[in-house]
Amino acid sequence: EVERIRQRAEALKIPIETHACDGNWYLRAFYDSSDPLGSHQNQECQIDSIAQSWSILSEAGDPARARQAMDAVRERLVRPEDRLLLLFTPPFDQTPHDPGYIKGYVPGIRENGGQYTHAATWAVWAFAKLGQGTLAGDLYRLLNPIEQAKDAKDAQVYKVEPYVVAADVYSTPPHVRRGGWTWYTGSSGWMYRLGVEALLGFRREGSTLVIDPAIPAAWDQFNLRYRFGEAVYHIHVRNPQHVERGVVSVEVNGKAQEDLRIPLNVYQGDVQVEVTMG
Repeated sequence: EVERIRQRAEALKIPIETHACDGNWYLRAFYDSSDPLGSHQNQECQIDSIAQSWSILSEAGDPARARQAMDAVRERLVRPEDRLLLLFTPPFDQTPHDPGYIKGYVPGIRENGGQYTHAATWAVWAFAKLGQGTLAGDLYRLLNPIEQAKDAKDAQVYKVEPYVVAADVYSTPPHVRRGGWTWYTGSSGWMYRLGVEALLGFRREGSTLVIDPAIPAAWDQFNLRYRFGEAVYHIHVRNPQHVERGVVSVEVNGKAQEDLRIPLNVYQGDVQVEVTMG
C-alpha cells in the first residue's frame, strides 16, 4: 500500500508541472469552469503563498521552479514595512467567479488578502528549507507578536495581545497591521515548530537527534538544552564561518560522530554536544 501511494505521488508530479504552473509560480486551484485561480491572468488572487511553500515542503516541485516560486513570494507577498507576509494578493472584491466564503470577508481582512499566520509559517519554513537562514530569521521576527507591540504606539496599531499568536493580521487601510483572532489559532504550534525545527534545526529521527540549522549568517552561536530519559543534552552550536546552513562536525562528549547524528538511549546524566557549522 505504501509503495502504491508513493508511485501515485511520483506520477502526480508530471501533471502538476505540466498544468499547474503559471510562469514564475504555481497555481492555487481551478474553478469548476476550469479557469485558474492564483494566476497572473486573474485580476484578484494572482499569487497564493500556500502552493509555493508546499512545492518546497512536499519536495514535489521541480527544484528550480519551486525556488523561483519562493522568489515570487518574497517579491509579491512579503511587506516588511508593514510587518506582513500575505496569504495572497490582490484580495477578492469584484471577481466574477465565486471562490467561496473567503470573499465574504472585506478585502485585506483575514484570509481575504491579509496575513493568515498558518500559511505565513509555512512560507518561512520553505525559505529555511532552501537554506536562506537570514531571510527566514527576519521573517520569523516579522511574525513574532512580541515584535508587533514593542511600545505603546505599536500596541495601539496591533490592538491585540502581543503574548499569543494572532490567526491573522490585516493588510488594508485603515487597519494595516491590526491583529485578529488570538487565543484560537493552531498556527501557534506551527510558530513553535518553525523556530525549533526549521530555524534551530532540532529534529528527532528514531533513536537519534539531528541538528541542521538554517539561521541568520550574523549568528555566532546558540545553545539548546534537551532532556531525554535520564540524560540532559547540552548542545552548543558554533557558526565560526557565519554560514546560513551546513553542519561540518558533531562531537558527543568529545567523540566525533561520523554520521553527524547524536545518539539517544545511550547516555545518562549530562551530555556535552558540540555542533560546528560551515
